[in-house]
Amino acid sequence: QVQLVESGGGSVQAGGSLRLSCAASGYTYSTYCMGWFRQAPGKEREGVAVIDSDGRTRYADSVKGRFTISQDNAKNNLYLQMNSLKPEDTAMYYCAASPSGSRCLPVPYAKIGMGYWGKGTLVTVSS
Repeated sequence: QVQLVESGGGSVQAGGSLRLSCAASGYTYSTYCMGWFRQAPGKEREGVAVIDSDGRTRYADSVKGRFTISQDNAKNNLYLQMNSLKPEDTAMYYCAASPSGSRCLPVPYAKIGMGYWGKGTLVTVSS
């Protein structure tokens, strides 16, 4: 059974940094896509950053140059380093993973390809 558990959320002032982590268990596919998504109150869930099994990364335009997605060598943990945070980054952040054999769709559509989701971790950025 695949489980994804996020951690690292919190409250920070604008311009600050946070690092989100996602611990993945039961996820052993050789070809896959994993990513970070976020949902602000009253808005749809949107893609933030994705990484596929080849290590290729893609980002939403709104976070390019500020956020970095990465994995550890064992690929059991997914990370999102968030720098220069803005109040508009405030949202619940979710870790997600695709079913076996699926590669990443472009970030605006990536959530369609995800089959497993964590419960989220809240990020609040104050001005």
